[in-house]
Amino acid sequence: MGVPVVARAPGKIILSGEHAVVHGSTAVAASIDLCTKVSVSLPSDADGASGLLELRLEDLELVFSWSIERLKEILPVCDTSPSSSSLETLQSAAILVEEQNIPEAKIGLAAGVFAFLCLHTAIRGIKPAVVVVTSDLPLGSGLGSSAAFCVSLSAALLASSGSISLDCNEHGWLSPNSEELELVNRWAFEGEKVIHGKPSGIDNTVSTFGNMIMFQSGKLTQIKSYAPLRMLITNTKVGRNTQALVAGVSERALRYPGAMASVFSAVDSISKELSAIIQSPATNDFSITEKEEKIQELMEMNQGLLQCMGVSHASIETVLRTTLKYQLPSKLTGGGGGGCVLTLLPTLLAGAVIDKVITELEGCQGRMFEGFHGAIAKHLPFRLPFFELSSREICLKFSKNNSAFEEPAVICELVENVGR
Repeated sequence: MGVPVVARAPGKIILSGEHAVVHGSTAVAASIDLCTKVSVSLPSDADGASGLLELRLEDLELVFSWSIERLKEILPVCDTSPSSSSLETLQSAAILVEEQNIPEAKIGLAAGVFAFLCLHTAIRGIKPAVVVVTSDLPLGSGLGSSAAFCVSLSAALLASSGSISLDCNEHGWLSPNSEELELVNRWAFEGEKVIHGKPSGIDNTVSTFGNMIMFQSGKLTQIKSYAPLRMLITNTKVGRNTQALVAGVSERALRYPGAMASVFSAVDSISKELSAIIQSPATNDFSITEKEEKIQELMEMNQGLLQCMGVSHASIETVLRTTLKYQLPSKLTGGGGGGCVLTLLPTLLAGAVIDKVITELEGCQGRMFEGFHGAIAKHLPFRLPFFELSSREICLKFSKNNSAFEEPAVICELVENVGR
């Protein structure tokens, strides 16, 4: 195979506005330094005429492959600009996915393979390649694993096809310019639509552009944080179908339009107030504590509204009750119905208290998975061989050069398998 092109994209947390953002409300989100990496290798002249398109999901130890002959037989000629896949393309890709005999219980996996076929054939055409995917992100947890996959895949495919330049910096990493990032984002959004049906676009946008953002109806506004936010991320490990949850909220909005409009309006106000608080300077411990208390209250209010939307879950409620014993309000992040829960850890909170919270969460049929110190990731980096730069270094580099505060804007610890 030829020289591989590697792209990496971060996951995300939503601080406020999930689900409501689909209905026009404002949302606030931030990227974290848990990433998905996609490598695209094209056949070299020495390989001869390679006749396979191969997708390797290394973390799952799964390999899917299609002969180019079969792809040409089934798939129509695709558009090479970001646009929704035609019904003919979707139906043809569905046949190719079905031929891989993915179990029905793995609907999320099948959707990802489906998106891969649509994006690859649209961006590169029906051509051979070996695509390798690795990820730090737990699947289906609300941390944007599908968006990080679509962003890194789109970026690697665009780079390998020459649509994005590959001028290497001294570290072997580069960041596309704003126009190239927008192109990546548009393609990634098409992939998200294949997977989720009607996504808001916030996940792929924050994964593409990084940092902390305010997002409404496709419009992105960068947020500058003047102090770090420490978050405990608890993964309930309860799987859920994001598309079904989004559809459920929409159905509830159709049944109770007036009530749900008020819910969405309240979420919009919470997100805007949260953004203003995060961006306000904090000059001393008292002002930092005051800001954190307001953020906690807004998170608690947002969680109540998410419960009104019907997207909470018994496992989420277990985490809420546990952290509230320590005066630490929490909220779900992402689609809900399980997945992950956010808990703000105040700056002056004693380490012993944090340890007690984690220990009690572990006691809810859970265990500590690993501590991740999540930073804000600004750029979407590509890598050429023989160079390495860790996610941590990339994130810190951005924070120091582009943020008002010289430390990561979100500090995270991840707890897995709680409250099942």
